[in-house]
Amino acid sequence: MKPLRILVLSRRRSLYSTRRLVEAGHERGHQITVVDYLRLYMNITAHKPEVMYRGEPLPRFDAVIPRIGSSHTFYGTAVLRQLEVTGVFPANESQAISRSRDKLRSLQLLARAGIGLPVTGFADNVQDIDGLIELVGGTPLVVKLLEGTQGKGVVLAQTRKAAESVIGAFRQLDASILVQEFIKEAGGSDIRALVVKNRVVAAMERTAPPGEFRSNLHRGGTAHKVKLTPEERSTAVRAARTLGLSVAGVDIMRSNHGPVVLEVNSSPGLEGIETATGVDVAGKIIAFLEKHAEPHRTKDRVRG
Repeated sequence: MKPLRILVLSRRRSLYSTRRLVEAGHERGHQITVVDYLRLYMNITAHKPEVMYRGEPLPRFDAVIPRIGSSHTFYGTAVLRQLEVTGVFPANESQAISRSRDKLRSLQLLARAGIGLPVTGFADNVQDIDGLIELVGGTPLVVKLLEGTQGKGVVLAQTRKAAESVIGAFRQLDASILVQEFIKEAGGSDIRALVVKNRVVAAMERTAPPGEFRSNLHRGGTAHKVKLTPEERSTAVRAARTLGLSVAGVDIMRSNHGPVVLEVNSSPGLEGIETATGVDVAGKIIAFLEKHAEPHRTKDRVRG
């Protein structure tokens, strides 16, 4: 096939995921360019939209792989949206990334689609703390800041008094919070399923270190390859599709009432899952672009 010109939007070329995407693209004969999306700016014109870099319009690309950090979602997706306007095919569309970064919105969409979730309550300046605790079945429970990532802003409250204290403290910060049931039977483990275009290409089980309930690898968790059940595989694919993501890391927990989705990540890290499974995930993403990249093919139809 004709070599593709692929743009990777990433803050640093040295990051593992970015480096692997560049390597995989070169191995398959494509031209890969990495640009820090915060250094791009836009000419928003009706008949000649452009994305500018160092005083010049970006050259034409066939596809773009967005690696947008959660702290720069607004600007990063604005740049990606401008590239979509110019006809560049995105591995993940800007609207889908914005949707996945809104924890409440994404959970509401997943619930509407009938996808298994932990029992979840949402509140802002809640006065009825007891009612919120009872909503998720009492303690122990997990309290999450709506803006937290990589396990930050997540607290396990073992007792009602602890839950009242944590919820009260977050209320003093004027922070919106999610309160979820604690899936004790998961034993501090969860599953990361890597989905590429309606197919799970790799899956690992992550286990929290002793004394910790968060299994994030950034927090010292360990990971190994895992075989998914058909229901878990279907849940991961449906979750990614529901949010409109072609490439997604779907975090699943095994509960007594089946697999439940914790989060759907639109810029999943590749280091942990490639190391744990031995799967060339970066190559799978490039292969997806080879098959689907066409000009002006952006067409997000997900409601909500």
